[in-house]
Amino acid sequence: MNETDRDHNIREGAMAKEASADVSLSDQRIVEFTVERKRLLRLSYRMLGSITEAEDVVQDAWLRWARVEDEVRTPTAYLTRIVTRLCLDRMKSARARREVYVGPWLPEPLVEPVDTQEAIADDVTVTLMLALERLSPLERAAFLLHEVFDVALTEIAVVLEREPAAVRQLASRARKNVQNARPRYSVGAAEAEGIARAFFAASRDGDVTALSALLARDVEIHSDGGGKVLAFREVIRGLERALRLFVSAQRKTATPPTLLRTATIDGLPGYVSLDPNGVLQITALGIRDGKIFAIYIVKNPDKLTHIDV
Repeated sequence: MNETDRDHNIREGAMAKEASADVSLSDQRIVEFTVERKRLLRLSYRMLGSITEAEDVVQDAWLRWARVEDEVRTPTAYLTRIVTRLCLDRMKSARARREVYVGPWLPEPLVEPVDTQEAIADDVTVTLMLALERLSPLERAAFLLHEVFDVALTEIAVVLEREPAAVRQLASRARKNVQNARPRYSVGAAEAEGIARAFFAASRDGDVTALSALLARDVEIHSDGGGKVLAFREVIRGLERALRLFVSAQRKTATPPTLLRTATIDGLPGYVSLDPNGVLQITALGIRDGKIFAIYIVKNPDKLTHIDV
């Protein structure tokens, strides 16, 4: 073998080794990201209130992760930092959009089977997500990372690029502002199924007796149509107003709503249905002391594209 051939073989061997290392690194990155993906989706959804945007954020995080040249010692912390910062960037425009939103705003519903064993692995319900809307973006991030995802305050300080003392204050303020919205009443699968079906039947029939037994006196009805479909333009508060609304709706519609299936909506009992006009809607029920204290109805079609009818 002459010197030229030997040099050529050496270069080919080096290139093959480098390519093999790249493939190995790529495969490792895929495995590490796959392990973290569900948690990252949960975090970004809790931050943004939008499943569609959460998926976009996680996709952007993957593209950044795939381009990192150096080895990352703690993928969980690194990916959490990327996703949180991407969410904070998006929250600026999201808040601007909500200022001109038509009617009450509700998060895109996360729909799961009633008997799922996975639930959501945290206690962030629709009620709490609405309470989180009152927080600043940094307070929301600090609360979710510390209270829900068990991230240490020192790590959150790195993520938010703030001093640990400042992060501790953010988390403390957030906790005080949303403490009343934390769920205190656990509903089992059988009870959730029963409440959802009983409420659907009572509201469909305008059954005042049944509704009075199911609803709390301070019940609230939040209906999100986004100006795209018919929905209440304000939150309906109080048992008497709610009863009049359901009775009036039953009298005015010749075609009753259709129950498609019961479900768990962001950790709350609920159901998927078609209203009398055939419009898809998702209804979640907040339960306290055995009574329905909040009804969350999402009808905005832009928020239901991910729902399997």
